[in-house]
Amino acid sequence: MNYIGEYIKKFRGNMSLRDFAKKCDISHTHLDSIEKGYDPRTGKPVRVTVDTLKKIANAMGMSINDLLIQSGDVKIEDLNFDNATQLVSTNETIQIPVLGTIKAGIAIEAQQDILEYIDIPKEWLKGGKQFYGLKISGDSMAPKYEENDIVIFEQVNDYEKANNKDCAVMVNGFDATFKNVTINESGITLIPLNLNNQDKYLPTFYNKEQIANLPVKIIGIAKEKRTRL
Repeated sequence: MNYIGEYIKKFRGNMSLRDFAKKCDISHTHLDSIEKGYDPRTGKPVRVTVDTLKKIANAMGMSINDLLIQSGDVKIEDLNFDNATQLVSTNETIQIPVLGTIKAGIAIEAQQDILEYIDIPKEWLKGGKQFYGLKISGDSMAPKYEENDIVIFEQVNDYEKANNKDCAVMVNGFDATFKNVTINESGITLIPLNLNNQDKYLPTFYNKEQIANLPVKIIGIAKEKRTRL
C-alpha cells in the first residue's frame, strides 16, 4: 500500500494540491504522483528521494522519522548520507582485498571470494584500523553507490560509530546487505537511499531482541567508493 501518499493526502485536507506542493517546494505534478503512488503519465511507480521526503516532512512540521511513524512505516531518525568520500591519491599505499559482492538490496549470502586487491593510504591504518573492499550489486543505494562500484569499508564492531553512516550489515549470521544505518535506544534501522529500488527494500527496523538473536551485526562503515568506468 502507498502509506506515505495516503497520509500526505489526508494531512493536507482541504488545502489544494498546488498550495501544499508550493509549501513543500516541489511541483504539484510530483506531489500528485507521490499521493497516488505512481506517475499518471506513465503508469509507473513514482520515485521518491530522501530530499523530497525531507521537504514534505518539513512542510508538515515534522521530521522524516515522524512522517514514517504517522504514515504507518518503520521508525527512523533524521538521515545523513555523507560519510563516504572519493579516492585519496598518495604514494604511501598498502593493498587490501576486495572480498566479493555485497547486495545493495535485500540481504544475500555474503561472498568471501577475493576478487582483486586495491590500494589504500597507509595512514588509514593508524590506531590499528583495518579495511576491506566489497563490490556493489543492486540499486537500493543509488545514485550515491551504483552497480559494480567498489566500496572500501573500515572494519568495526562499534554500533555508536555506525549511527547515520552507510554500512555493511550482517543479518542472520551470513546474509550481508549495504544500507544507511540509524541507531537509537529501541534498536537499529537499515535504510536504502533509493526508496524505489528494484528489490522493493523498505526501511527495516530490528529491535534489541532481534539484534541479539538473529543476530544483526555491523561489519563495516563505508570509507570510500571507487567507480569503474
